[in-house]
Amino acid sequence: MAVINTQIRLASRPAGFPDASNFRIERAPVPELKDGEVLVQNHVLSLDPYMRGRMNEARSYAAPVALGDVMIGGTAGEVIASKNPAFAVGDKVVGSFGWQEYGVSDGQGLKKVDGKLPLSVYLGAVGMPGVTAYIGLYDIGEPKEGETVVVSAAAGAVGSVVGQLAKLRGCRAVGIAGGKEKCDYVVRDLGFDACVDYRSSSFVDELRAATPNGVDVNFENVGGPVMDAVLSQLNTFGRVPLCGLVSQYNATEPYPLPNVAALLWKRIKLQGFIVSDRMDRWPQALADLSAWVAEGKIRYHETIAHGIEGAPEAFFGMLRGKNLGKQIVKLV
Repeated sequence: MAVINTQIRLASRPAGFPDASNFRIERAPVPELKDGEVLVQNHVLSLDPYMRGRMNEARSYAAPVALGDVMIGGTAGEVIASKNPAFAVGDKVVGSFGWQEYGVSDGQGLKKVDGKLPLSVYLGAVGMPGVTAYIGLYDIGEPKEGETVVVSAAAGAVGSVVGQLAKLRGCRAVGIAGGKEKCDYVVRDLGFDACVDYRSSSFVDELRAATPNGVDVNFENVGGPVMDAVLSQLNTFGRVPLCGLVSQYNATEPYPLPNVAALLWKRIKLQGFIVSDRMDRWPQALADLSAWVAEGKIRYHETIAHGIEGAPEAFFGMLRGKNLGKQIVKLV
């Protein structure tokens, strides 16, 4: 009997915040394997903010998802059939099959994992989000012991790792998150020194109180007024790894550039980065992150949706900031 694969495809491009009409569900038999191919049953799908940008037909660092194509995304699963000598049935692998239950590959882009950690972790703290935090903070932010690191979206998949990496370097880690639950989580469970609720009417004053010595590194995930508030606290020669602008992904008008004069006279380094630009750093980053997670030096939390058909709603929730830690979809 043929294996039926359920997929979520991009049906239309959103104008502003996406909705269910932008996606469509398709079911089709998995094709017969050719020599050199493997069939993977995806156990876990990763949902990440960058996917929103790839839904737009606009010039960016990567091509948009074509209309009618399966939505992109990282996956982790198990080889269930193989005509490739490099992979055996039962191998656990990480790949990029997107929003679907099964994937066929010639092996390119598939990475075997040892299974010592839960599969989902290879899509989070020991995957792309963790490496993003590692490269952005350590290579661009260059934190020094005793400095203050501020990270926005601190309860998310990337931000939660950034703060813990800062603590491993002997820094003061200050998070910015939306709501008391998230702020309590990053301080109580992740070991941040402080967390400020950006929804608070006294946000700017609370940020100043949490950063009495100013800010040396601002790991930026959000943009907009949150970024403006942190930039005003930056010390001379501060560094800003610009990882994301999630507050702007659904905006129809661009947010104005912050105080450029302050960037000049404070000699601020502000650098946007894409983690795939530094593939040379991935092996070391993954080795360190894997060890630190295994040793309990980096902790993580997952928000879990169930079933491929639940991916769109989980995606919308993540864009609204409803997730705590890494947003995943369990498929098995």
